[in-house]
Amino acid sequence: MLLENKKALVTGSSRGIGRGIVEKFLSEGAEVWGLCSKPSAAKEELEKFAAEHNTAFHEICADVGNEEQLSEVVKAALAEAGGFDVLVNNAGITRDGLSFRMKKADWDDVLRINLTSAFIVCQIISNDMIRKRTGSIINMASIVGIHGNGGQVNYSASKGGLIAYSKSLAAEVGSRGVRVNAIAPGFIATDMTGALKEDLQKIMIDRTLLKRAGTPEDIANTALYLASDLSSYVTAQVIGVDGGMGA
Repeated sequence: MLLENKKALVTGSSRGIGRGIVEKFLSEGAEVWGLCSKPSAAKEELEKFAAEHNTAFHEICADVGNEEQLSEVVKAALAEAGGFDVLVNNAGITRDGLSFRMKKADWDDVLRINLTSAFIVCQIISNDMIRKRTGSIINMASIVGIHGNGGQVNYSASKGGLIAYSKSLAAEVGSRGVRVNAIAPGFIATDMTGALKEDLQKIMIDRTLLKRAGTPEDIANTALYLASDLSSYVTAQVIGVDGGMGA
């Protein structure tokens, strides 16, 4: 029970990596607030899962691309929880395309949802963590934020920016006992990646040293480490969970 009596906020909580993190945190004793864009089919299942582990799950909804709505919902959750010990910024989208053909709207949407929303949520939650002199912030980056990827200039820029933001924020809040780290997943088997053509999936898997796709649980295990006291001396780090793809 590594997160017993802890309270966590996870954005992008209804499916894929986000849901995996929520379930992992609940199973380790945390009470979790999950933020998604609209009421999800996962809500009832996660509430039941939480009850089985003697804790609670709360679903909250906001358009993370809408600054006013996002701020209002996060502030309300913060007040309800009485403070968060852990924040996971996981919400994100893709709008892939070659740079010279990309619509400005696709650039703006990805940067606003993947990067700006994390800044807004971090600003609200970190202020409270600073006052309490404790907390762990985990930002979900990507391997493409480190190495780049053709056809994903907007996504790569948003995740690269999130990495730089995480390191800079860590420098600002470290003396107040707040840790900030980023996770950089590689090719993870989710609904999003499952929609890719099989030959492209094979290419991505062949790039990994372990010759398999990662799972949401692989990411959730790393998030658990960063959320718990096991990583009490770890901050300003980017942890690649990519099966060796980055090598």
